[in-house]
Amino acid sequence: MPEGQEQADALVIGAGPAGLMAAEVLSAAGRRVLLAEAKPSIGRKLLMAGKSGLNLTKSEDPARFLAAYGDAADWLAPMLAAFGPEAVQDWAQGLGQPVFTGSTGRVFPEAMKASPLLRAWAGRLTAAGVGVRTRWRWRGWDGAAAVFDTPGGPRRVLADATVLALGGASWARLGSDGAWAPVLAAADVALAPFAPANAGIVVAWSDPMARHFGEPVKGAALSAGGQVSRGEWVISRRGMEGGGVYPLSPQIRAGAALTLDLLPDRDPAWIAGRLARPRGKATLSAHLRKGLKLDPVRLALLREFGGDLSGPPEVLAARIRHLPVPHLGLRPMDEAISTAGGVARGACDGGLMLRARPGVFCAGEMLDWEAPTGGYLLTGCLATGRWAGRAALSWLEGGTLTEDLAISPRLN
Repeated sequence: MPEGQEQADALVIGAGPAGLMAAEVLSAAGRRVLLAEAKPSIGRKLLMAGKSGLNLTKSEDPARFLAAYGDAADWLAPMLAAFGPEAVQDWAQGLGQPVFTGSTGRVFPEAMKASPLLRAWAGRLTAAGVGVRTRWRWRGWDGAAAVFDTPGGPRRVLADATVLALGGASWARLGSDGAWAPVLAAADVALAPFAPANAGIVVAWSDPMARHFGEPVKGAALSAGGQVSRGEWVISRRGMEGGGVYPLSPQIRAGAALTLDLLPDRDPAWIAGRLARPRGKATLSAHLRKGLKLDPVRLALLREFGGDLSGPPEVLAARIRHLPVPHLGLRPMDEAISTAGGVARGACDGGLMLRARPGVFCAGEMLDWEAPTGGYLLTGCLATGRWAGRAALSWLEGGTLTEDLAISPRLN
């Protein structure tokens, strides 16, 4: 073995949820697995996601769950069928992390945070013999060997199968910086441009809105491009943030108009009837608050986006149900929770192996799919990681990648 070179059955590059799952599948089958991570520790984005409660998955009708993946639903369908919400819960409990389902169907570990689960997971991988190398930044290939910059100088790894789980291009400080894209592009791998997903929306608020920064918006609905979101969101100094905003990222990217419905459960005729009642000496704000039960935050949004509110009740009722929201687009990509774009569907075969690089598989956010938060994003990462790991295992059982990139005859 040349100096500065290691050998393994399988090399997994990227120690986020997808990479850890691929390493688990391969090591559980008795394969020698080397796991390389550019950051000083594993699972950094997972830990960040779990700070306010680690949403593992969502318990809901399978068809509705799959629909959350949008245009990629048919691509991911077999992967999610093999490792969907129920399997994710069983897996977490197998790591000694009991789970519970909230009122909206979201599933969390009872410990809420990600750190206990990650510790248990890392312990399982260590017990299975997975070799973990941190501060190893992948730079591409030299022949069949993967090349890394490490604190000890350049290193090479020769593996019979490789799983790339390098993340997207958001939250660079946690490891997802998209620096791998030029390497794969140079290897003739088709890539879709990166774009922010699960991102806040930039709004230039008027000065009076400053008093509401940090306040949640409840009981309203946002719509864009035919997509409706009823989730809660927050008014921030920079715009609109939170789970109720993030599902609309694809539509906002595409230039769809954004509208706000302040009373989505009320018929316009009912609203107009309430507005038509005599208000006496009461101000319009007091009339709206008392007659429609609008809280101060929704009243502020009506004033912000509603323009002249002195018109007939029917006109104001329609405006309350359909407020145009002027905005400046999505927050910058590095501030997004995730990204769209990455390795194109056509660049991979059914096992997520790169057509341009036999024996190399891709998983997680580096693939061109997106999903909203609420358990969908993490489940997709785990499912694609498991799928790629199983495909890599199948590859190892049927052929070997040699130093000169020649493929030995298939055994099956």
